[in-house]
Amino acid sequence: MRRNRREGRLSLPLGMENAAPIRPDLSNLDYFYERGIRYITPAHGKDNRFSDSSYDTTRTWGGLSPAGAALVRAMNRRGILVDVSHLSDEAFDDVLAASAAPVLATHSSARAFTPGWPRNLTDDMIRRLAAAGGVVMVNFGSNFLRAEYQPVTARLREGIRAEMARLGLDERTPEGRLFFYEQRARRPVGSIADVADHIDHIVRLAGVDHVGFGSDFDGVFGLPAGLRSPADYPALLAELLRRGYAEDDLRKIAGENALRVWAEAERTAARLRP
Repeated sequence: MRRNRREGRLSLPLGMENAAPIRPDLSNLDYFYERGIRYITPAHGKDNRFSDSSYDTTRTWGGLSPAGAALVRAMNRRGILVDVSHLSDEAFDDVLAASAAPVLATHSSARAFTPGWPRNLTDDMIRRLAAAGGVVMVNFGSNFLRAEYQPVTARLREGIRAEMARLGLDERTPEGRLFFYEQRARRPVGSIADVADHIDHIVRLAGVDHVGFGSDFDGVFGLPAGLRSPADYPALLAELLRRGYAEDDLRKIAGENALRVWAEAERTAARLRP
């Protein structure tokens, strides 16, 4: 990635959001590693064989399953990062206990702004993740930014889908998806300042070395005004500059912190190999 940057090329590292395709045989990790996967989220919207999900109230394992703990250790040996976004609080605890390498929360924000919202991290979780060397990458989705935005986005989503039904559009088709995202873009919820507030909060709790941009542009419904795509990052950086962040701080937040964790995962793998 650093070489590509020097040569003026973009890099798109691959992640896998849900470890279910690994199935029972952890040697399948090699298959995905060879194809470029460098981080894996053990679970997504439902509990699976490896972990409980923050969205699933079943709590099948009460955290990670024994297979999930083994998965984390196997990922450590290969230099694959563990992503704790989407995991239940108990599974988060189990990952920190099992992992020999720092971990990422690739698209989670601070729960202090959204009490009870399980996809965000509590202050204690943020501190402990940082103490283990990890990074919280802030989700820009409106639902993640403030609790009062959640009913607003729900109403907007319902309204767009009702309009699509009236027009006979199916969200699963290219035409339907285009209509949906165009309508979403016309209905921003929140502001760039909301995102900066989360960054400020995490910096106060853990320091500037433990926060990053998580965006989640393709995974959320509502987004703040002026922050619709990566093309809008300069506006967010400008807001952070106005708040007193130094340019070196911005380099860390915009990518260096995550790259540091990735490098540490690779060093951990080298140390654990027989």
